[in-house]
Amino acid sequence: MEFLPVKIFIFTLILTRVSAFFLVLPIFGAQAVPMQLKAGFVIILAVFFAVFLPVPLVINQPQPLEMILMLASEASCGLMFALIIVCIFSVIKIAGEIAEREMGLSLSEVLDPMTGENSKPVAMFLEMIFILFFLSAGGHHLVLRVLHKSFIIFTPGTFGNISIMADAVINAGSAMLIAALRLSAPILGAFMLLMITLAILARIAPEMNILFLSFPMKVALGFMMLTVFVPFLKDFVAEFADWMAKLLPL
Repeated sequence: MEFLPVKIFIFTLILTRVSAFFLVLPIFGAQAVPMQLKAGFVIILAVFFAVFLPVPLVINQPQPLEMILMLASEASCGLMFALIIVCIFSVIKIAGEIAEREMGLSLSEVLDPMTGENSKPVAMFLEMIFILFFLSAGGHHLVLRVLHKSFIIFTPGTFGNISIMADAVINAGSAMLIAALRLSAPILGAFMLLMITLAILARIAPEMNILFLSFPMKVALGFMMLTVFVPFLKDFVAEFADWMAKLLPL
């Protein structure tokens, strides 16, 4: 009589981790994706992992408090893996916002269909292009592989190491800022050269309105650098996988 409730509880643990993972995951967790599609996809994946889980689960009849703690552990584990992917995924958006700020377009905002919030148009444009590159390179398979490995490392029904999860998220946040600065470094260097050139012109010809000339020059230089920058987004997909291999506690 206790066999069926235990099996249902194991499925609930798996469903909790999968739901928490896809709740904040980029692309799939966007508001533009219908809720019915999200729910159906999560249930299908939960059933798949419950049937073909690589690690056999042996859980005795848990007490109510143990059940609550296990569910909380599964939710935190799924959120931790998803947050690391979000941090790596946000590198492109942060690099685009840095470039946009240098172009003088930091006040421009448009509605982001992915989050439902106001976002910078240049950053959102780069993010959309990266999403296309990411999906065309099979990035969704990489995400599912990460979820699959999470069940091997952190077996459902066991309490995950909170310190390992916290360190992984912190390392992902620092790596996100470093990678975004490294991607935007050529653009920052180009704008620094432009500012030096304008400063020299201001000393040579004081009668020139450097402030008036700087705005169109910044926008033109920004779009020219973005034109050069966009083809390199495809190379970042492979680097994206390398970052995940380094940061995820797998």
